[in-house]
Amino acid sequence: MKKLFPVLVALVLCVPAPAIAQDGSTHLLIVTGLSGEPRFAAQHREWGAALVEAATQRHGVPPANVTWLAERQDLHDAVGGRATLANVEAALGRIAQRTTAADRVLVLLFGHGTWANGETLFNVVGPNLRGTALAGMLDAIPARVAVVNTASSSGGFIQDLAAPDRVVITATRTGLERNETIFGGHFVAALTGATEADMDNDGRVSLLEAFEYARREVAREYDRTNRLQTEHAVIDGLGDGQGVASADASSPHARLAGTFHIGLPGAAAAASASPELRVLYAEKERIEREVADLRARRDSLPVQQYEAALEELLVELSLNAQAIRRLEGGL
Repeated sequence: MKKLFPVLVALVLCVPAPAIAQDGSTHLLIVTGLSGEPRFAAQHREWGAALVEAATQRHGVPPANVTWLAERQDLHDAVGGRATLANVEAALGRIAQRTTAADRVLVLLFGHGTWANGETLFNVVGPNLRGTALAGMLDAIPARVAVVNTASSSGGFIQDLAAPDRVVITATRTGLERNETIFGGHFVAALTGATEADMDNDGRVSLLEAFEYARREVAREYDRTNRLQTEHAVIDGLGDGQGVASADASSPHARLAGTFHIGLPGAAAAASASPELRVLYAEKERIEREVADLRARRDSLPVQQYEAALEELLVELSLNAQAIRRLEGGL
């Protein structure tokens, strides 16, 4: 057992620390705000369309659960309304009425932000969206909520939106990072098919994985182009308003962000999630929770008891993964 333990430790660090099995549905609100320039308008069109397609076709999210608000109604056929403060509030109000505690709600903001007089704003058509105002809208939603603000000066949303059982990701660490950001494009890539983003190879990308992928790609792009990095993304998965610049599967921030997925894994979604696959994925979530619980009690257990229990769970998890791969057509 002692020879195996270093390997087991490496394996368990790849397992996220979930809190609740995701048996509910996913609701997605995409907001592409003011563009300011044609190139940003084209970018918003590309990202919004890619996210809608990935959510409904790759991740199995019902089209009725996906709303895209854009600067112009005619930007794309999938746009459901203009990106105004009133429409954002109305969309979140509808989501609040349709969701329960078992559901997940992901809000994605793309565009430009401003920071003035200690207040963070996201630029939409008409009156801007304040972080504090958005917090009030989200408080009415009974589901688990995650917000990703990819705009410039977005860092203030970390404090504005902080709440228990809520994940907040921003492209900048403070409101003072005002330059154009590139985080959004990499985050979209993570959710729409970048294979490198799926770090645990389970066929789906969590918000934690998407954040880490986008954060790394931003750093690489700045380094490749020999530029000083002017944006530093942060994530708050604890609800304490203290975002961190990096978080792996063993971080406390992984409790929610590491298990917050959009819909089902690609293959399961394509197969309409057969009853057998649903059972296996529910079993996978159970085992992962037990691993997380065991890891939390590590210091209170005798070493041999901890290692034996850990080995048993990891073997069970491995067998579960093999069964899932067989049903999904893998080896």
